[in-house]
Amino acid sequence: MASFRQRGGKWQARVLRNGYPDQTKTFETKVDAEKWARALESEIDKGQFVNVSEAQRTTLGDVIARYLAEVTPSMKGASEDTIRLKAIMRRPIARWSMVNLSAARIATYRDERLKEVSSGTVIRELAYLSAIINHARKEWGVNVPNPVQMVRKPPSPQARSRVLTDEEAVRLLQALEPTGRRSHWTKPVVQLALATAMRRGELLSLRWEHVDLQNRTAFLPDTKNGDSRTVPLSTAAVQVLAELPRHISGVVFPLKTFTLDAAFKRGLRRAGLEGIRFHDLRRTAITRMAEKLPNVIELAAVSGHKSVMVLKRYYRPSAVELAQKLG
Repeated sequence: MASFRQRGGKWQARVLRNGYPDQTKTFETKVDAEKWARALESEIDKGQFVNVSEAQRTTLGDVIARYLAEVTPSMKGASEDTIRLKAIMRRPIARWSMVNLSAARIATYRDERLKEVSSGTVIRELAYLSAIINHARKEWGVNVPNPVQMVRKPPSPQARSRVLTDEEAVRLLQALEPTGRRSHWTKPVVQLALATAMRRGELLSLRWEHVDLQNRTAFLPDTKNGDSRTVPLSTAAVQVLAELPRHISGVVFPLKTFTLDAAFKRGLRRAGLEGIRFHDLRRTAITRMAEKLPNVIELAAVSGHKSVMVLKRYYRPSAVELAQKLG
């Protein structure tokens, strides 16, 4: 049953139907109000009515803020995800209501970001937005289609293949020597990364209670792929750990991610090295290990890869090395 009343020179339509929430909307003319009410009643009669009132009141920024409060804290990489999502909240797209968040506006956001960052970063941001919108639809009653799914993604960037040479590794470690005000934790983190192929997050979460220097192992209870694993420690890795002081917190490396990243980048500048990321240390370590562990299953057990195809992206033998092996 629809009712209409005039308020402040405008017309408010209200549709009441048993089993459905009350629907109200204000229009400039009574004719427009009546058209809206008839269309809404027709949708209800056909069973096609979708309540979008929550989506009308909610902006993308509101959804991201709730996701950060309720979902992100329980996820791996929560601190980094929080930084990225808060950055998205500061952009104009976050001010659009969920009803008005169209594929065209997502595409505009994509194109603007491609002028600022790499395509890989844009792909990750679009994946974030898609996951958040889907969660809002399924869990919070925000009844809108997911516009991200209708937008063309940028082409995936070519997989990185950067591996440090022995000479570059020496220069980097020299640049990280803890002299003056430099942290005495950065160099051993890099040394252990090169000796174990452990990820940055695994290194920074490693605790002394999980390190067994006698049996030369380090236990990782929670890794990126969701499984625990025990990392075998080489003689070089054991030496690095044996020389470290014990921090009162129990963690092997009492560093924050952003602190390590900043110190690592300063070391690269001092060493005169370009085009290197911390994750390239993992690729370098795996490439070195492949010479000692030609068995792919053993190599994957050390690196923690479930898929040989993924492992293949990390092991980058040079054509010169392969030619020498061929004889």
